[in-house]
Amino acid sequence: MRSPRDPALATSLCGIALKNPVLASSGTFGYGIEFEKLVDLNALGGLVVKGLSREPIEGNPAPRIYETEAGMINSIGLQNIGVREFVSRKLPALARLDTAVFANVFGYEAEDYVEVVRVLEDHPGLAGYELNVSCPNTSHGGIYFSSDPALLGKVVSAVKQVARRPVVVKLSPNVAAIEPLAQAAESSGADAISLVNTFVALAIDARTRRPRIGAGFGGLSGPAIKPIALRLVCQAARAVKIPVIGMGGIATGVDAAEFLIAGACAVQVGTATFWDPQSPVRIAAELADFLKLERIGNVSQLVGTLKL
Repeated sequence: MRSPRDPALATSLCGIALKNPVLASSGTFGYGIEFEKLVDLNALGGLVVKGLSREPIEGNPAPRIYETEAGMINSIGLQNIGVREFVSRKLPALARLDTAVFANVFGYEAEDYVEVVRVLEDHPGLAGYELNVSCPNTSHGGIYFSSDPALLGKVVSAVKQVARRPVVVKLSPNVAAIEPLAQAAESSGADAISLVNTFVALAIDARTRRPRIGAGFGGLSGPAIKPIALRLVCQAARAVKIPVIGMGGIATGVDAAEFLIAGACAVQVGTATFWDPQSPVRIAAELADFLKLERIGNVSQLVGTLKL
């Protein structure tokens, strides 16, 4: 197996140099630093820390995770220590890493996103931001930012006014059409988009007649969603000119290659880290093997090569 630092994997994202195009996804990799004894964090293309809010959030009631036939459902409830605690306790260690670190940001008003980014802007160690817009807007009757192009655009525009670092918008798959949302993010100033987030799902205990998840519904991820995620990534990439980061069920180097072929310029690995914490590094090495097998000089030559 080749190295995740193979020169053929070298690429860039929003002007940020990456050793390889494989990033650890938000929500499954903690704040990153917890994995330093299990994973060579400097071999990652990058990592996205778990979502950060203005104030600490305790999250949803247990049980929070349920394993399905081809993936898992989770309902963590965006539990986190809050942005101020993050910059004091976690960010200094992350800043010492030789890899691109992105902060995932969420909120329930546009002002929430702005305030979190404003706090982060005062501290070194981050390459950029990823906005989780799969949250209900409390000022608009609970409409999700991710389902309304106008609301989405409002959040992106507001953040771009205070952010000096690149802004990636993480899109939800739980929409009728992905293209208008991708285009809204682009036209409002997003530097890139990432997709897909999890699919709203339900698992039932037939004997108790109750949901398997404490909050009822949860987010489905893992291999089960990969074919749908590939379709959405392909559609989004064809609708915008900004970079696309693909995710959804990636567990091997060939999986990653498929997302690149669909139009993504980088990928994120999430659920696979639960059964193999080193999966992002392994997948990057497997992707290097694939490039050699296919006689491809650089990973960028694979991007958007789908023949439809």
